[in-house]
Amino acid sequence: MNVDVFVDAKGLACPMPIVKAKKAVDAMESGQIMQVESTDKGSVNDFQSWVRANHHELLKMEEDAGVYRIFVRKG
Repeated sequence: MNVDVFVDAKGLACPMPIVKAKKAVDAMESGQIMQVESTDKGSVNDFQSWVRANHHELLKMEEDAGVYRIFVRKG
């Protein structure tokens, strides 16, 4: 998957991963893909809700050794 924007939110607690992602998405063009990496387990639910509320597309979520990778296509 080609990622256009990478957001490192590791070590940040809610709501900062969403805040950083929103700032990145605001600078993106429709259709571009953002990858977010977070260590906050709450990010999983937060991103699912945020993506739906803002009409983006959640492409994939994965977890590896406590790091959550979230891939979002801007709507």
